[in-house]
Parts: sequence; structure tokens; C-alpha cells
Amino acid sequence: MANEHNEQAQDIQNEQQAEQTQTEGVELANELSVEDLQAQLTKLEESLKLEKARTANAVYEAQKSVERIQRESEKHKETVLEKFAKELLDSVDNLERAIQAAGDEQTPVLEGVKLTLKSLLSTLEKFGVVEADTQHGFNADLHQAVGIDPNAKANEIGTVLQKGYTLNGRLLRPAMVMVGQ
Repeated sequence: MANEHNEQAQDIQNEQQAEQTQTEGVELANELSVEDLQAQLTKLEESLKLEKARTANAVYEAQKSVERIQRESEKHKETVLEKFAKELLDSVDNLERAIQAAGDEQTPVLEGVKLTLKSLLSTLEKFGVVEADTQHGFNADLHQAVGIDPNAKANEIGTVLQKGYTLNGRLLRPAMVMVGQ
């Protein structure tokens, strides 16, 4: 009986050792998993920061691209408008020459030409095309001197050979003038 009692005591002791080993293993696993989870959490936080920075950079680049495209579009519109307006100035010149050639004679055709010129000039003004000022003296930014007018005062415009025009404040075509010496 003593032998059975020793065996039971040994079995109980073995079970206790197994439970203690299992408990230590679980605690060790818990400790390792907490450390691993903290490391993973740190890694994920760094990854999140990197992705946020990339996203912010992508948004910034997209905004800059939109702004650049808008600037290019505006520049293209201005260029197209400038070319179109320059072409129409030839028609304005021809209508003015027709009015001058008619002289003082008032005919229905001349009246039609004058109305056409007036309509064309008002349409050009709607889009920013206006005649360059020739009343306030010679300005090299707006006028092109092509000769000397002996009857005009120094630095004053004597004769306007061809009108000049500006488009939204920028020179479209300089006025060809004769200037006093």
C-alpha cells in the first residue's frame, strides 16, 4: 500500500510540475506576444505616417497640376484671342480706308460701312481690344516712329499712318506714326 501511496504522490507531483510548466509557458507566450504586438504596433504606426505623407504629397502634386493646367489654358486662350484680334485688325483697317476713300459723299453704302466698322470695334472692345492712345505724345511702348513730321512739335505725334491697338493692356499692334523732331 505504501507503494501505491508513493505512486499517487508522484503522479500528483508530476501533474503539478506539468501545470507549472504549462503556466510558465503561457506567461512566457503572453509576454512574447505583448512585446511582439507592441513591435507590430510601432511598425504599423510608422507605416501609417509614411502613407499619410505620401497621400499629402500626392494631393499637393495634384493641386499643383490643376493650377499649372489652368495657367496653361489661360495662356492658350490669350494667345488664340491675340491671333484672332490681329486678323480682325486688317478688316478694321480696310473699313477705315473705304470710309476715307468715299470722302464727303454720303451714300447708303458708306453708311453701311460705317455701321459695320462701329459694330466690329464695339465687339473688339468687349474682348479687351482698344485703340492705342496717340493724343498724349509719343510713347515707344505703344508707337512705332516711321518718319519725321516737320509740322509737329518735338516728341509729339504729327501723323498717324496706322492705328495701334492694345489687348487687355498689352500691346497688340503698335501705331505707325510720324513724330516731330
